[in-house]
Amino acid sequence: MEFTQDIFAEQMKPITGSAIRQIFHLLAKPGMISFAGGNPSADALDVETVAELAQEALSTKGKAILQYGATEGWAPLRESIAEFVKTAGIETSPAEILPVHGSSQAFDLLLKAVINPGDTILAESPTFLGALQAMRIYGANIVSLPMDENGVIPEAAEEAIKKHHPKMMYIIPTFQNPTGVTLSLERRKAMAELANKYGVILAEDDPYRDLRYSGDPLPAIKSFDTDGWVVYMTSFSKLIAPGMRVGAAIANPTLLRKIVIGKQSADTHTTALTQAIVDLYIRKGLLMPHIERINKAYKRQLDAMLDGFKYFPENVTHTVPQGGLFVWASLPEGANALELFERAVENNVAFVPGTHFYADGGNLNTFRLNFSNSPVDVIETGMKKLGGLI
Repeated sequence: MEFTQDIFAEQMKPITGSAIRQIFHLLAKPGMISFAGGNPSADALDVETVAELAQEALSTKGKAILQYGATEGWAPLRESIAEFVKTAGIETSPAEILPVHGSSQAFDLLLKAVINPGDTILAESPTFLGALQAMRIYGANIVSLPMDENGVIPEAAEEAIKKHHPKMMYIIPTFQNPTGVTLSLERRKAMAELANKYGVILAEDDPYRDLRYSGDPLPAIKSFDTDGWVVYMTSFSKLIAPGMRVGAAIANPTLLRKIVIGKQSADTHTTALTQAIVDLYIRKGLLMPHIERINKAYKRQLDAMLDGFKYFPENVTHTVPQGGLFVWASLPEGANALELFERAVENNVAFVPGTHFYADGGNLNTFRLNFSNSPVDVIETGMKKLGGLI
């Protein structure tokens, strides 16, 4: 019997997979300069410290770490995260924190807990394509929210709430993926107020907050949450190591309990060894000095990419982020970044066409550039080559 599409679940039939993951297959080409991914720099991966902390965790708590653990997570890590997020203005308790396998799992479990097929989610436009894929898998109706240089526009969000009666909003407030834009302080307060006023869950995805190279830190949307409608999601993937897959969800106890139940059937618990390593990283005061070190290097890379736009035509516009891992660029109206991508790959430069980050497609003139995974000299070479192609 032939294996056909009919065997798949209805919600999975239209899902084609991540455009970025498909692009990764091209990156093995010799000499390829990749501005396509979102990987931390190899220099940011502190192998020696991780190895030392792993050894310490195993030598002191080995039996507990290698055994099955509580779905709610490694208790010391929950305590450490409660301290860590105070720098974002979040006052919480370990009981409201769930360690997860990256913030992507936090969002997946949140969708699993509350979204029925056909429920509406308001999402920034453009937004993280992995989140768009997750929303589609759960059958959500995605309604796009407009953005400007200060992030999502609260007035437009309120209009959309009144019109579409959403169950959830999805916001990346700091150095947004893909644009690099940061939601202003006033708008953070306004979005929290909207979530509480209308009883809409606001999923705040904030994995880039500590990758700040200039400007002043801003408190999380969650810090203005009065009634528990904001779910804060963070990750240590970009700060310590993505391969360890450790993040956290912070939510009111009622909602968090349903998220925990969903995790029980997904993977039982987040890997105990990596939880213990992250806990020691925080508890020993190693994380913030590490972040300061990698931020200095990332600033040089970002500056090199921004400087590289001097090789581009003047009618190409771009964002100027204060941190994060991405710069967003736009060709003149009518131009096609998909066609540019094909020519760029032929010339050993890769990026991500922006259309993939829009729920409704279109916006063919946009594209995302990543600077964190290329040395400064390679960034200059790649930007000069890409500018010449444009």
